[in-house]
Amino acid sequence: MTEIRDDRPQGRLEAYEDGQVIGHIAYFVLDGDPAALVAVHTVVEPAHEGKGVAGSLVRELYATAAREGLAVAPLCPYAAKWAERHPDEAPAAPPDLLQAAKEQLAADPRSW
Repeated sequence: MTEIRDDRPQGRLEAYEDGQVIGHIAYFVLDGDPAALVAVHTVVEPAHEGKGVAGSLVRELYATAAREGLAVAPLCPYAAKWAERHPDEAPAAPPDLLQAAKEQLAADPRSW
């Protein structure tokens, strides 16, 4: 069974199986108004690819954002495609929010 944990200080939403990290989404919190969670990169260990781990991670990122009253800016290509396929779970990010996320990432590439 896969467990997902949010390591906010490290900017990682991690998927665990049998106590081992099998995948993660690197993200950061966008400063400003509105604040948002910015998905930057999704990784799944090769032995776990094709098992829905990445989709579970993105789904949880959107669920976390919803619980916190935040938007999601999916800069990660996988997260963006997942959001397009699941508009009922992943509200579209306004273009100005995506631009602000890109600018913050460019200003501080270490933010993730």
